[in-house]
Amino acid sequence: MVREVDQDELIDRWTLVGDEMGLVAGKRGATRLGFALLLRFYAERDRFPRGRSEIPGAAIDYVACQVDVERSEIAFYEWSGRTIEYHRAQIRTALGFRECSVADADEITEWLVEQVTQVERSAERVPEHVLAQCRQRRLEPPAGSIASPVRR
Repeated sequence: MVREVDQDELIDRWTLVGDEMGLVAGKRGATRLGFALLLRFYAERDRFPRGRSEIPGAAIDYVACQVDVERSEIAFYEWSGRTIEYHRAQIRTALGFRECSVADADEITEWLVEQVTQVERSAERVPEHVLAQCRQRRLEPPAGSIASPVRR
């Protein structure tokens, strides 16, 4: 379930900044809005949303105003397929991240065993460590690896 966000959080986390408007510029309608939402979500959480349900309604309204697209257009954005995969690749490149390979996942698993399990006794905190390590390595976390999203 998505929690409500207040005006300060909308401004802080969902405002397109720097070159982000340039990345959105060549897109229209649902594609423009969906891309902008993916971009801001990734910029804040270093991962993509698992679906529309992870994005607060207030954030959709706020971003829709910024990109001059009707809020209702989000219903036409495809959350699977070639377009979103292309958007994800564009966003990773723009933010300096890359997909996590099998070798990367193996290295992170080894790091978890050697470093984290030796000091961390709370299983609930392990996803935080994985996200931090992925962030440090500029990797998108492996799909399904993060049970509970961590906010920065």
